[in-house]
Amino acid sequence: MTTLREIRRRARNVIGPFLGLTAVVYFGYHTVQGDRGLFAWWRVKQEVRQAEETLSALQAERDRLDHRVQQLRPDHLDPDMLEERARVMLNMGRDDEVIVLRKHG
Repeated sequence: MTTLREIRRRARNVIGPFLGLTAVVYFGYHTVQGDRGLFAWWRVKQEVRQAEETLSALQAERDRLDHRVQQLRPDHLDPDMLEERARVMLNMGRDDEVIVLRKHG
């Protein structure tokens, strides 16, 4: 009987620290690996940075296209742009010209 009592007494002294350690390990793991942990935060931060870079590139492309459209508006018509577009659309050029083709994008 005394050994059984001794085991129960020691078990009571061990259970509290064991449960505390288990809670610390559980929360520590989820702080790093969980859905809202450090790794998830780093991944989301990387995705935001990539999205901002994409947005910046798309805004620059849009600004470039807006500038070209502005040059073709009737109230701001740029003769050089009109001539360039007409030559491209009609596939025409003069005999004394050198045509340099370049890929856009």
